Amino acid sequence: MNPFEELMAYQRDTEALAAIAGRLGWDQETMMPRGAAEQRGEEMAAIESVLHARRIDPRVGDWLSLINEEKLDDADRAKLRLIRRSHTRASKIPARLASELARVTSVSQGVWAEARRSEDFDGFAPTLSRVLDLKREEAAALANGGDLYDALLDDYEPGMTGAELDRLFSALRPRLVALREAVLGANHQPDPISGHFDEAVQMHLSREMAEAFGYDFSRGRIDKAVHPFSSGSGSDVRITTRTVESEPFNCIYSTIHEVGHASYEQGIDPAYALTPLGQGVSLGVHESQSRIYENQLGRSRGFTSYLYDRMKALYGDLNIRDADAFYGTVNRVSPGFIRTEADEVHYNLHILLRFDLERALVSGKLEAADLPDAWNQRFEADFGVKIDRPSRGCLQDVHWSVGLFGYFPTYTLGNVYAGCLLKALMQDIPDLDAQLEAGDTTAATGWLRQNLQQHGGLREPRATIAHACGCEPGEGPLLDYLEAKFAALYRL
Repeated sequence: MNPFEELMAYQRDTEALAAIAGRLGWDQETMMPRGAAEQRGEEMAAIESVLHARRIDPRVGDWLSLINEEKLDDADRAKLRLIRRSHTRASKIPARLASELARVTSVSQGVWAEARRSEDFDGFAPTLSRVLDLKREEAAALANGGDLYDALLDDYEPGMTGAELDRLFSALRPRLVALREAVLGANHQPDPISGHFDEAVQMHLSREMAEAFGYDFSRGRIDKAVHPFSSGSGSDVRITTRTVESEPFNCIYSTIHEVGHASYEQGIDPAYALTPLGQGVSLGVHESQSRIYENQLGRSRGFTSYLYDRMKALYGDLNIRDADAFYGTVNRVSPGFIRTEADEVHYNLHILLRFDLERALVSGKLEAADLPDAWNQRFEADFGVKIDRPSRGCLQDVHWSVGLFGYFPTYTLGNVYAGCLLKALMQDIPDLDAQLEAGDTTAATGWLRQNLQQHGGLREPRATIAHACGCEPGEGPLLDYLEAKFAALYRL
């Protein structure tokens, strides 16, 4: 084999091992017995040691130096770009640190889940402090004297910086806050849904929603987890959801959200499987898929009409009189505690809070033990509501317990990207709402697969969105969409 072929064969095994590690993570949150947490931590540390050694293997650098990229096509050059980036980053991290991070964050996840159940932040604080110390050490190794937060952010959104996000969020905040105040002060307020919604029926409807949005069950499955997530790529892409018998939208929209992630992975060109291109290019682009599935499509006037009929068929009469009122109920704006249940107006304000707090944690301006007070004060200032228990505050999200510092801002970045994608999609599919009213998402999801999903990691994140939209992404389309939608809903 020539150097390129040798590198690709080597990388294929690395990608396969990484997929096995991901499956262990899926099992930990769905099937693993609680008593296995310590052993699973050791297992995750062991496989991460193997992966880290493969990523920094000197042969990777040798192969990269021997390959003549002029003879390669765009896809093969993109593979080299991603391998080179991974090799460079991994080479900066000591093997001991990589292994310890995998072990500690695996165990920490269980500690977080128990603390969340028992409303005990103090019991979780020492573990979070240990995770934070390790992430600061990792950031310092990667940053090489630069900004620590930027070094971690680059793992989730390559090329993005905290300063650029700060500028973006500063542009979003005034119009979001103004819209929030106008909506909450409106005379017309949609009714909330009420009643008892059987868990088994919710899971049945969850499967229906997944199928309606094109999820391929021959290459996936739905399970339950404390915190919904999607896992895997290629021919094995799994999702989870959760149920609350008084809140059916929790399950429905968690499922549609995760189907957006999963559809991205299932939609990537099969030729890219077990290569660096065979995964979503960044978490911001990934979130653009989950958010456009969940919100712009799933909460649209057309699709909620279809959903209303399905819920009546399964549950009987609802407390909502008709499809128009149901559209308002699904999109009802309320300053709730939980990010994953937040309406579209409040959602990004949840992310801005987390972005500011995690930057402070990484920089050392805020310590783990001080997080509840900082969170609670900021939440009351932003939402006008006092946090009454940790599971509604800083213990609600799994991210920091597993070391995902730098992940949160990609949610809002994904919303921004989704706004741009919707604008382009509607230009190409002018009768979109009529199709969605029939429960038919194929034109919309097909457009996303054709213009974005199939390309995987071929292009850099912003270039991926620009290619799909035909223009550079910005916050304008998202804000215009939100203001038009909620002005009509709330009769402003």
